[in-house]
Amino acid sequence: MTTARPEPHADFLTLPDALRYRSERQSHKTAYVFLKDGEDAEESLTYRELHEAACRRAAALTAAGLAGRNAVLMYPSGLEFVRTLLGCMYGRVVGAPVQPPRRRAEVERLRRIADDAGTATVLTTTEVLRDLRERFGDLPALDGLDLVATDDPGLLSTGEGGAPERFPDPRDIALLQYTSGSTGHPKGVMVSHANFLANAVETDALWPCEPDGTVVNWLPLFHDMGMLFGVVLPLWAGIPSYLMAPDSFVRRPARWLEAISRFRGTHSAAPSFAYELCVRAAENGMTAGVGDLSSWRVAANGAEPVRWSTVRAFTDTFAPHGFDPLAMCPGYGLAENTLKATGTGADREPAVLWLSAEALREGRAQPVGERADRAVPVVGSGRPVAGTRIRIVDPVTRRPRPPGQVGEVWISGPCVADGYWGRPAVSEETFRARVADDHEDAAGAPHLRTGDLGFLYGGDLYITGRMKDVIVRKGRNHYPQDIELSAERSVPGVQPNGTAAFSLDDGERERLVVVVEADGRVLGALDAETLRARVRDAVRAEQRITPDDVVVVRRGKLPKTSSGKVQRQACRSLYQDGALTRLVPSAREA
Repeated sequence: MTTARPEPHADFLTLPDALRYRSERQSHKTAYVFLKDGEDAEESLTYRELHEAACRRAAALTAAGLAGRNAVLMYPSGLEFVRTLLGCMYGRVVGAPVQPPRRRAEVERLRRIADDAGTATVLTTTEVLRDLRERFGDLPALDGLDLVATDDPGLLSTGEGGAPERFPDPRDIALLQYTSGSTGHPKGVMVSHANFLANAVETDALWPCEPDGTVVNWLPLFHDMGMLFGVVLPLWAGIPSYLMAPDSFVRRPARWLEAISRFRGTHSAAPSFAYELCVRAAENGMTAGVGDLSSWRVAANGAEPVRWSTVRAFTDTFAPHGFDPLAMCPGYGLAENTLKATGTGADREPAVLWLSAEALREGRAQPVGERADRAVPVVGSGRPVAGTRIRIVDPVTRRPRPPGQVGEVWISGPCVADGYWGRPAVSEETFRARVADDHEDAAGAPHLRTGDLGFLYGGDLYITGRMKDVIVRKGRNHYPQDIELSAERSVPGVQPNGTAAFSLDDGERERLVVVVEADGRVLGALDAETLRARVRDAVRAEQRITPDDVVVVRRGKLPKTSSGKVQRQACRSLYQDGALTRLVPSAREA
């Protein structure tokens, strides 16, 4: 912690406190900048400008009778989201961020979230509101919703005045962070103001934000990782945040790296597949504009099991641009813990263990060395800091597992949220679990059950997969991400994060299905039947399990979360419903 900015607990306990403090003492310092097309600065906000904009929105929302109530926040990435988010916090309105719908199914999801949050109020921009009515105005899902544009001058004219008389208490709910909802039933995580500040404090303790720090963020702001890194952390730390739309990165991944170089970014985060997309872009000669990356001190890499091949390839590819290997910082987090739970410090290289594949399938982490036959690399997600604690627990007996034994990851600490909105029974099971025979904690402290599998080794956490995604065959565990990696490698040109492996019960046994996305370039080099055969042979040879069905679909047809991760369970549901459009029929259908 540097002396150039205040001690957090001495000066503020909530984000509104932080903004009010900075608007008074750093009024003309840049807080946020939005990059049009991910390149040029289109709009910026100083702390004073953001404070005044938040006050106007808070006053307007209060005049509309929304104080103490919930509202859906439907915004694209941009500064109006930041203004309204802080305005809601100033006015004690609990926001539930969602993505502006692009398809009819997303309008249905918007309605499910509004109904779950118990609100008919949807805050958005004038442009999004116009587009929503033009494209989806005939959908019954919009009936009864009160759609409000917070950038409408008419609304803002009702919000004149100074700061609110009453600011939120740290224990108040700051946000409902909705999960991906792949089953059709999204759940709203109740994140308190204290949770936000605790996660910012822990993130800064792990990856210090010095006075010269700068955040660059392309992740969607309604997503937990984009929210924490793009909005919360920079406001708490008092450093500028450069934001771009996710589409700007997806269309040309090099824009992310170019922005870090141009604006001397020090902190930026993304899921593992984003780093792999940058490597692919470099291989295709599309990173010529990337300059000096030596300012990048924290390249947080998380949200899924991190691939060692990606870590190594990214580091090697961009070392000539000044990228420091110590900047690659794998971590682990989830919305139920506000975000970050563990991370690799920027003072050491990522940890990797080469494990026996057979032992890992039996739930044991047996190091064998990189050159051993059938060795599997597992990247460490670092360690917790401050008040967060990680336990590895048998999900059935609830007894702690020793280091090196795979079990469910349980978390306790100040970042764990209060539960799911309106779901007391599920909240009790998920957020207030207790370890059986817990000699380390006689008080029986409550823990968050993450649903993720992993193990502790040398103090680091290693994630092996999701409990619900693990494929069990003949008493052994097969992790879908390993099967997906074998499938991707078997077909040159398949995009990272473009495969899904899952199992289903056909009444006789568990069947393994692998779905592969293929674009025109891939299908121009291979016909779909040859592609299927390659995938089947590679999975059988490398993972010792044979797919019962390999489905080839066009690129963009795999269901994914807002951060770009494949939703295996949603894909499984589409497969069962016959809703995956195959490019070639299966053997039983031919």
